[in-house]
Amino acid sequence: MTDASKLDWVRAAPEDATGPGPWIELAFDPDGDAVYIRETSDPDNVVTTTRRKWDAFVLGVQAGEFDHFVEGT
Repeated sequence: MTDASKLDWVRAAPEDATGPGPWIELAFDPDGDAVYIRETSDPDNVVTTTRRKWDAFVLGVQAGEFDHFVEGT
């Protein structure tokens, strides 16, 4: 596994967000197929998936496949 401290992490937060979050952060393995996901409140806990699975998840979000998880919020 790639050393998480050496990855280029991108924070997924609203543009006007301030403060420490917690937010989700993503990093893409520059030498491979891995996508790393962590929460700012627990940066040592890193979840790894493949680029193909990440792309399928993003397409599902864009298609509304997960909207039922946030109904009423």
